[in-house]
Amino acid sequence: MPEGIRPTQNLTRKALFDFLGQDLTGLTFLDLFAGSGGVGLEALSRGAQKVTFVEKDARSCEIVRENLDLLQVPLLGEDRRPVYALIESDGFAAVKGFAREGKKFDIVFADPPYGAGLAKKILKTLGAYDIVSPNCVVVIQHEKRETLPEIQGGLHRSEQRKYGSTALSIYKSNS
Repeated sequence: MPEGIRPTQNLTRKALFDFLGQDLTGLTFLDLFAGSGGVGLEALSRGAQKVTFVEKDARSCEIVRENLDLLQVPLLGEDRRPVYALIESDGFAAVKGFAREGKKFDIVFADPPYGAGLAKKILKTLGAYDIVSPNCVVVIQHEKRETLPEIQGGLHRSEQRKYGSTALSIYKSNS
């Protein structure tokens, strides 16, 4: 684990996947601010068709690669399509790039660093750029004391769950 990374705790990760479901077969998953990649790796283990990890820290990207190798995750699936992508980039720039490329995701998970107002900023970015599939679920992990809006662009908050000092704000696309 790189220094300065705050991994999603087991209780929070369990709650996330209890909400998303145990079977993610065929779904595309975006892990923004991926850190060590634990959440995206969990999505792969639950059958996600493809996970895109986005992390700007080079050392953290190296850890994600090591974890993918350690778990023997193949680059290509049985259909010969990539199972994952690891993008070393700022999360905001990545979202804008995905929109330019016309990429869409079924599930977006964002866990930005706490204390800098980045949760609200990434939600605003996600609401402004068209990267979510119809019926997409967007989950923002943030400090419990940080307040996120109920509606942002085409996303509306369906619920919020709190675990210790952490909150998961769950949004669904309006389309």
